Amino acid sequence: DRQTLVAVLQFLRRSNLRESEEILRREARLLGDDLGGNVATVATSSPGVAAVAAVPPGKGEVCGVGPTSAGTPGSGEPVCCSQPRGLSVMLGHKGAVVVEDQPDVSAVLSAYNQQGDPTLYEEYYSGLKHFIECSLDCHRAELSQLFYPLFVHMYLELVYNQHESEAKSFFERFHGDQECYYQDDLRVLSSLTKKEHMKGNETMLDFRTSKFVLRISRDSYQLLKRHLQEKQNNQIWNIVQEHLYIDIFDGMPRSKQQIDAMVGSLAGEAKREANKAKVFFGLLKEPEFDVPLDDEDEEGENEEGKPKKKKPKKDNVGSKSKKQDPNAPPQNRIPLPELKDSDKLDKVMNMKEAARRVRLGPECLPSICFYTFLNAYQGLTAVDITDDSSMIVGGFADSTVRVWSVTPKKLRSVKTAADLSLIDKESDDVLERIMDEKTASELKILYGHSGPVYGTSFSPDRNYLLSCSEDGTVRLWSLQTFTCLVGYKGHNYPVWDTQFSPYGYYFVSGGHDRVARLWATDHYQPLRIFAGHLADVTCTRFHPNSNYIATGSADRTIRLWDVLNGNCVRIFTGHKGPIHSLAFSPNGRFLATGATDGRVLLWDIGHGLMVGELKGHTDTIYALRFSRDGEILASGSMDNTVRLWDAVKAFEDLETDDFTTATGHINLPENSQDLLLGTYMTKSTPVVHLHFTRRNLLLAAGAYSSQ
Repeated sequence: DRQTLVAVLQFLRRSNLRESEEILRREARLLGDDLGGNVATVATSSPGVAAVAAVPPGKGEVCGVGPTSAGTPGSGEPVCCSQPRGLSVMLGHKGAVVVEDQPDVSAVLSAYNQQGDPTLYEEYYSGLKHFIECSLDCHRAELSQLFYPLFVHMYLELVYNQHESEAKSFFERFHGDQECYYQDDLRVLSSLTKKEHMKGNETMLDFRTSKFVLRISRDSYQLLKRHLQEKQNNQIWNIVQEHLYIDIFDGMPRSKQQIDAMVGSLAGEAKREANKAKVFFGLLKEPEFDVPLDDEDEEGENEEGKPKKKKPKKDNVGSKSKKQDPNAPPQNRIPLPELKDSDKLDKVMNMKEAARRVRLGPECLPSICFYTFLNAYQGLTAVDITDDSSMIVGGFADSTVRVWSVTPKKLRSVKTAADLSLIDKESDDVLERIMDEKTASELKILYGHSGPVYGTSFSPDRNYLLSCSEDGTVRLWSLQTFTCLVGYKGHNYPVWDTQFSPYGYYFVSGGHDRVARLWATDHYQPLRIFAGHLADVTCTRFHPNSNYIATGSADRTIRLWDVLNGNCVRIFTGHKGPIHSLAFSPNGRFLATGATDGRVLLWDIGHGLMVGELKGHTDTIYALRFSRDGEILASGSMDNTVRLWDAVKAFEDLETDDFTTATGHINLPENSQDLLLGTYMTKSTPVVHLHFTRRNLLLAAGAYSSQ
């Protein structure tokens, strides 16, 4: 409004802030002679500094002049001013400063500028608490979700505005009321007692920048809104408006059990539309080639000795029909590497093995073979086993990578260049001849990392090995020469996990910098960067069709990313601790996840819903794997046990009707005990890796811990 503008211009002139006056005049298209003398009283009521904030074009922003903001008793007159985005004009007595508007820490925090009387915060909170506790049972469970985000924001607001004693008493009075799964976050929060502490704290900033999502029925929301407006409890209403995202649905309010199953992540639940995108979860059609099955018997005896080459596929190819899966992505949706002859040979081997596969089920459980690492130098930090179960690799805290052969066939390197030049390249057994017998040994040690190795992954063709480390790099090793070929540098912090695509060529890594990266072995820059998690990306997994990647994080969510365009197509919330293991079912429809909370959760990828919860483990679950045909899910944990679950029963007759999908009312069957087929204890070995061989023998691995 013109009068206000004129008043501000006069104030600037009186304060000798000519530069600011000029800028404002140009913005407002006011010429010098427009300054009247009749409105000189505005904006002088405070000795403080007026700040004109950057706002999007067309929106007026009310900026307080004086110690408290507009609308509170004793404040100066509000100065209203609209201004193009990108410039903040700071007005001070020392002269005008024009700064570029960057979303920096102080800008993020400034939303906590004081709005209410600090002494009343406890009263506001306890008033709302009383109202929610006295509301009807059906609404109470839903509205109780408000306690935690409101508690955090009110506490941070008190700290930011330097009311330290009020903040302390507010925290002490109400922190005990929060749900147990927020204890770790509250511990971080309790250490933030001064405004300065907030500046560099990442958890804090995430809480500020990402809106906490609550899913509430329309009835409960109306009830809350009415209460806050009647009480004129603006403080809480402002926080609800500004910092919370309320996903309102029509229908019955959810029960306490339904809510508890889904909440617990750093930013609340996922918005419903986050899980609406179409996901092609079907499998790609197998390439067709002839399988010579006639000489099966002679090959049987020769299996161990013959040089087995390349590329297995996670599924039993032999028994699959050749029809295209309706839910599969188009064959050429992402470019996949061509099959080499050695890959075809390996597929043939795979089919033959599949023909002898044991059909597992509740009546026929797999045998389990456990590889225990003894004297694991400073601790074993990662394990992987090749698809044909011929090699096992360990990543260690002393920054070495160690590869063992678990068949009688020893590991050999390729001969030196001088020796290779003498070989007849046309001979049939040239692949045998290039290997140097003098180098044969059961164990090869790979040196190169300068920190603990947290993730390892064999390529499907067994020619390469990936390892990732605390030193921020991912390394690609050749299993022909046992040397490092490439060091991929993209993460600036520890890399917690890496995994090859089931088709080779692509791989994914995730780390402390909160992003996952997709790489191709022949590019030294990442092809995709998947950003969105609010804390470390702790584990990564490719979907069997290689078009999607799942990531688990310390923010207690699992995200599914589309490799084609880098979009996040699913967000799953429900775990109460950092996620440490992921496994896709062989048919690509389901995902199993394990975390520090000791629960295995099962997800329907197509519908974006949680469909099961397996309770039994008492410690972090570090390993999950489905059997080759998907009948059994094996889980391995820090509680020194391997547990087997009936996956067929867990996924049969799922209730995924439209209503459930629309509102997220999930009804988890309380049948963990019926699904548990067996628990197998080790003496004192936490289980860090599980692998089903092509014939469905279960291999497990871990390092013996003496305590």
